[in-house]
This record gives sequence, C-alpha cells and structure tokens, in this order.
Amino acid sequence: MQTTFTAEQLQNPATEASEKILRSCVHCGFCTATCPTYLLLGDELDSPRGRIYQIKDMLEGSKPATTPVVKHIDRCLSCLSCMTTCPSGVHYMHLVDHARAYIEQTYRRPFHDRLVRAMLAMILPYPRRFRAAITAAQIGRPLKYVLAGLPHVGDRLAAMLDLAPAHVPLRSATQKPGVFPAMGEKRGRVAILSGCAQPVLRPDFNEAAVRLLTRHGVDVVQARGEGCCGALVHHLGHERDSHEFARRNIDAWIAEMDGEGLDAIIITASGCGTTIKDYGFMLREDPAYADKARRVSAIARDITEFLWPMKLDFSPRARDLVVAYHSACSMQHGQKITEEPKALLKQAGFAVKDIPEGHICCGSAGTYNILQPEIAKQLRARKVANIRRVKADLIATGNIGCITQIGDGADIPIVHTIELLDWATGGPAPKSLRSADLKGALGNNCVSGCSECEIAR
Repeated sequence: MQTTFTAEQLQNPATEASEKILRSCVHCGFCTATCPTYLLLGDELDSPRGRIYQIKDMLEGSKPATTPVVKHIDRCLSCLSCMTTCPSGVHYMHLVDHARAYIEQTYRRPFHDRLVRAMLAMILPYPRRFRAAITAAQIGRPLKYVLAGLPHVGDRLAAMLDLAPAHVPLRSATQKPGVFPAMGEKRGRVAILSGCAQPVLRPDFNEAAVRLLTRHGVDVVQARGEGCCGALVHHLGHERDSHEFARRNIDAWIAEMDGEGLDAIIITASGCGTTIKDYGFMLREDPAYADKARRVSAIARDITEFLWPMKLDFSPRARDLVVAYHSACSMQHGQKITEEPKALLKQAGFAVKDIPEGHICCGSAGTYNILQPEIAKQLRARKVANIRRVKADLIATGNIGCITQIGDGADIPIVHTIELLDWATGGPAPKSLRSADLKGALGNNCVSGCSECEIAR
C-alpha cells in the first residue's frame, strides 16, 4: 500500500511503525474471510482491510478521529485472525493499537461512553476493586431488566451483570508474594503472573499451575509488586496507563531475574500472554525500560508452552472423556501456540476434538463483550453451536475471558487446560467438573488420598 506521510510525521515513532505496517498491506482481502465482524455484518468498513484504509486516512491527514471511524475501530475484537490469514505479514495488532491510542487523544466520546470506559479502566485491573464490584453486581442482579432499559448504557450494564459470577471465590494463597518450593529434585525456577481479573474470578487456575509445576520440580515465585499486565486498558487506548502497568511488572520480574534467576515467566491467561510478549515493542522508546522489557518478553511463556518440552508424570485417569479444545484467539493468533495444548491433553489420556470454525472469536475479547454486547452475543451463540456439533463431554481452553464468555452460554462444563493437566498428574478434579456426571470418570479415576478433591469415592 502506497503511503504519503511527511518526513515530519514520521518523526513520531508510533507513526513510523504504523507506516511500515501500512506499506506491507497489498489489498488482497484474504483477511475478510476470517474477520468475525465482517462475517456477521458484511460491511467492508468492519473488515481488517476496511479498517486499515480508515486508519491510513486518519493518520496520513493528521485528522482527529471521526464518529464513523471510531465506530468501526471499536467494533474490532483484536482477535488477530487477520494476522494468521494475511499472506503479507501485516502486523495489524500494532496498527490497531496505535489507532486506539490516537482515538483517545483526538476524539471526545459521548458522556455515557466515557463513563462506562472509565469505570472499566478504574475497576477491572485492580483485584480489590473488582471483587467489590462483583459483590455489588450480586446485589444489583434483580434489577437487571430495569437497568437494561436505561438509555445508552442499559445494554452494557446488563452485560456486566450477566457476566458477573454468582459467588466470589475466596482469596488464594497463590496471590501472595512468596515462593512455592519444588518437590523432589529441582528442575527450574519460574515466576507466575497473578494478574487482575483471573485471581478474583478463578484463582483455581493458578493453583492448578502451581501444584503441577512444583510436583515436577519447579520452584514457583509470586513476585512482589506484580499485577495487571495492562492488556485491558491497552485495548481501550489508554497507552500511558498500560505502559505503567507494564513497567510495574517488569520491575517485579527483573528483580527476580537479576536475583536468584528465572527460567520463565508463566502466564495462565493467554490474553495476558500476548501483551506481555509485546512489552519489548510497547516500551521500545523508553530508555529506562526498553532493554528490561525485551528481557521480560523473551522469557514469557504460556503454561502449556512451558510444559510441552517437559516429561510430565501422567497418571491413568479421566480416560474416554471427549474434550472440545477451544483455542483462544490470543493463543492461536496472538502467540501462535496451536498444537502444544492439544498434544498435552492427548498425552494425558483425553480424546481431543477441534471445534468447527475454531479460528473465529467467541466474542469475549477483553472488555468487548461489555462494550459491544450484541455482536459478542452473536459470536458466542455461533461458538456454542459449533461446540455442540463436536458432542464433547467438556470444553478446555487457556483464557479466562473465553471461559467466562462461553460458559455463560454453553450447556457442558468448561475448564482451563491446566486444570485437566493438573488432574491427570495427581491433582484434584477441576471444581467445575465435580458436580458433573461424566461417564463416572471422576469417581472412578480420582487419586485416593487427595485431600483437595471433594468427590465421593
């Protein structure tokens, strides 16, 4: 794609990076075939190619963002399926991230939109605030249909209430700074991301990861000062805030890397993993953090990515269970991790099936299912319908957002991949399976003496 940026415009590092991305696009349109919003809406402006043209026009002309452009950029899920499809290697993620930051700088949203976005940015990245908000949602749930009728914000408030869990889990020991020592011969030392929303909604995911890693000889560190990865506000266009979250985590992990050392930084939420692996790019112009950010990104690993080269000690259990594997967009498109989770599940004895249209987003996409609830609901319905075609006993995936989104519409249990791997290597059955009747697999295959498993044997 030919561009006409001036030399002065290209002095801006973000514009310079975006110009290179724009020039790599050849207008082929392959991206339209795998873009969820284009498949649903059929509007070229809601396709990656259409958004690229709008971003190019906006940036080249140094124009303030307009309402139509904002509408179409806001509808983008950042699922990155277009990047997997693109034969030219267009790095759409960095381009749309720049566009969102530019929109926040040049466009004044309507008051109701600013209010909802500010509320999400002030609550979701902070576990204590988020926990309090979920408690408030439980009180407000009976008023859902009244709130849904409010102009401009009603559908978003209703979506928040729908996604809020009925009960808030207790705080987990894995959220406290400290070291979980390896059992037996030590094979490595890693840090684990606690993050923001996941430890409030599902602390059992990191608990499963810690159990599995320590059983296999790996020290697990919860670094002091670590928190939200910055992804949630990054996708809202709040670049300054997202970079501050990144710097805080970098400081926490560099202290461990330069201290006793780390073999990896383990992430159990693939949406966070995609962002942390991009810290090096995000902070490339920061003289104090550029090198440290690159070092952190270089050792960031999804939990399945880290486990794949290890020889896990699988015990016979949960055989004959059919698992529909949902590959989160941030996993398959953002991090290009496609085979490792499925291979590990197969080694554990599960029958793993791919979901039709597995490359199409479920509609979670960070805060998308709150900000764009109608499109998100359509994508969830499409995903759930495809899952039903597999006729599986349960669903496995590696991202908290997908678990919340799909679980709200699916009629079979959904679990984190690490929960199944932990179970298959000596841990308790996943909590969400304990009340399910899965061919008697739970009762027959649980390890005797596991104090954490509440299933009657």
